[in-house]
Amino acid sequence: MEQSILLLGDPRLYEISEPVVQSEVTQLKPVIQDLHDTLMAYRKKHHAGRAIAAPQIGVQKRVLYMHIEHPTVLINPVITFIGDKEMTVLDDCMSFPNLLVKVKRHYKIKIAFRDMMWQEQTLTLEGDLSELLQHEYDHLDGILATMRAIDNRSFYIKE
Repeated sequence: MEQSILLLGDPRLYEISEPVVQSEVTQLKPVIQDLHDTLMAYRKKHHAGRAIAAPQIGVQKRVLYMHIEHPTVLINPVITFIGDKEMTVLDDCMSFPNLLVKVKRHYKIKIAFRDMMWQEQTLTLEGDLSELLQHEYDHLDGILATMRAIDNRSFYIKE
């Protein structure tokens, strides 16, 4: 079921999410469905949106949902930065849909996580997918792109 996305300023967005324990995986199924439905509804309305973090719908668990070519659920992800190369991007967010924020992100990352079968998985990503998952991962730690702005002139309103 589509859920409301918490918006910039909501104190729940700044909370650190709790890790998922294996016994909770079956309880995650409706949350994953809500994340999917919410992302698809956002995508239909805004013609954007590739991933969403559970805290954005008020679920304080370390769960990310990405849907690019197929759905991917990342439980308890951990990011490792690969190399020193960084990139500057204009970051957007479903929690502030009319704002862009200039931030620096690492160009290449490795992300380790568990899937819905509680199997360990890893992805190595670079470029825009690296940036995407760094953005979503930040939500799990209560960090928004606005908090990573390069400086106080790094904010732009979308037209």
